Amino acid sequence: MDNIRHIPSLQGLQALVEVADSGSFTQAAQTLCLTQSAVSRKIQQLESHYGAALFLRTSRSLQLTAEGEQVLASARQILEHLKALEDRIAPQKRPFRIRMHVSLAVRWLLPRLSDFYRHHPQVSLAIETVATEVVEPDNDSDAYILYLPEPSGAADCLTLFEEALVPVCAPGLALASLEELPGFALLHRSADRNDWKHWLGANGGKALEDFRHIPFNLDELALDAAARGLGVAMTDMTLAGESIERGVLVIPFGEPLKTRGIYSLCLQPSAAAHPSCAQVMQWFTGQVVTPHNL
Repeated sequence: MDNIRHIPSLQGLQALVEVADSGSFTQAAQTLCLTQSAVSRKIQQLESHYGAALFLRTSRSLQLTAEGEQVLASARQILEHLKALEDRIAPQKRPFRIRMHVSLAVRWLLPRLSDFYRHHPQVSLAIETVATEVVEPDNDSDAYILYLPEPSGAADCLTLFEEALVPVCAPGLALASLEELPGFALLHRSADRNDWKHWLGANGGKALEDFRHIPFNLDELALDAAARGLGVAMTDMTLAGESIERGVLVIPFGEPLKTRGIYSLCLQPSAAAHPSCAQVMQWFTGQVVTPHNL
């Protein structure tokens, strides 16, 4: 019996990770659905187990000790291994996780989700959104949708639709031709203004310097501003498709400009182990927008 080693509490290790990540016992308690005193007790139990202080506490800050850094690194590994084991043994207990840009989720996926659940009511999708221009794959995701400036031939990626830029505005905006455009603000979905620059260059329009600009960092914001009459947004035709169909936005002039860019759904290597992977991919394949549909 003397050879039996006692191991630290898993709840204590979870508490350590949450406190370290948030830098706050209060925030960690909210995340773990515990009281602050309960989180403090779990950290104290860990400190008692290892015989060392894990945090340096002052009235203004919370900092890990050298021993705390070591325990934290091990705690992360242990929890990640347990989570990976659970996913391998019982993947059906968790949803199929997809990571994508927030504008793509709102403008393209959400209008289609009712169709997915109508065909696959037993499958659950977990949608994680990011606001960064580049969607980085995450260890917790099964798949991710990203924008690629050139078509990809990767076997584990499915091209959902090609980018085609169009100007859009509110139906009531008194705008009927490209010549009238300088009288209105150009709404941008990113700070680089490249979308408008490319479209104007391809359609013989004036230089960007001849316009008033209102920049945003999301398609969603630029399109909402356009619908409210703030100006004319340049966006992808597929992303604006539902708003155009509902009459919230119109294309005042011009033809779609194909940029060679694509939006692609890519699988993580571990996705094949999920029992719903084939059903999810089959449905997304059915949502592919072919060039003649643009």
